[in-house]
Amino acid sequence: MNIILFHSMPEGGLIPLSDERAQHIVSVLKLKEGSSFRMGIVNQSEGEAIIKSINGEGVHFDYVQSSVPSLYPVTLLCAQVRPICMKRILREAVSLGVGRIILCGSDTGEKSYLSSNLYKTGEYKDFLLDGAMQSSHAGIPEVMFAETAFGAVKMASETSPEGTSFVMLDNVVGATALSQAKIGPYAVLAIGPERGWSDRERKLFSDNGYSPMLLGSRVLRTETACSTGIAVLLSRMSFL
Repeated sequence: MNIILFHSMPEGGLIPLSDERAQHIVSVLKLKEGSSFRMGIVNQSEGEAIIKSINGEGVHFDYVQSSVPSLYPVTLLCAQVRPICMKRILREAVSLGVGRIILCGSDTGEKSYLSSNLYKTGEYKDFLLDGAMQSSHAGIPEVMFAETAFGAVKMASETSPEGTSFVMLDNVVGATALSQAKIGPYAVLAIGPERGWSDRERKLFSDNGYSPMLLGSRVLRTETACSTGIAVLLSRMSFL
């Protein structure tokens, strides 16, 4: 953990010894009274916690806020893939600072992915948290769900501000290298499933203002395309 995160401020400035975060502080970081660690409240604040004492109750601390979490003005629109791969996509997308994630079904993707226990149980939120802790920041993006690419496109269109650049990564009809593209102050990046978008979906994106772009001539796994595509896009937006 590069930052210890909480969804709300621990009551009384105490992290109970039974909490795995307290165990991490004591057993892994091996911190003592007077030591400090980076701490944050999800989507609220980031700062430093100074340990006042460690006893049978747990870790007692004072918290000094230094900043407010922020995310990049980028939406990742990603087709559903195998849950084991989606876990990595979610973790890395949050680690890279994506501001919003839209997950959707697709013509060529397995329909059962939509009803995976990853989403039913809320387990996916654990991987969002992991990504935030890796990044050493407290910002976690909203995750939205759509059954089809049509629903995802509609969702992105209705919630994106004026001046948004809409990009669809595709090896079939992509014409411009993403690394050379001009991107506006906001962006939506659409990435398909392992078998790619269908021709019907490609037309849907095109009809809704998405520019087909390339990450090179090689066909990448969805999880690789997500991490690479986000990084290149952020670079074009001068965030990296």
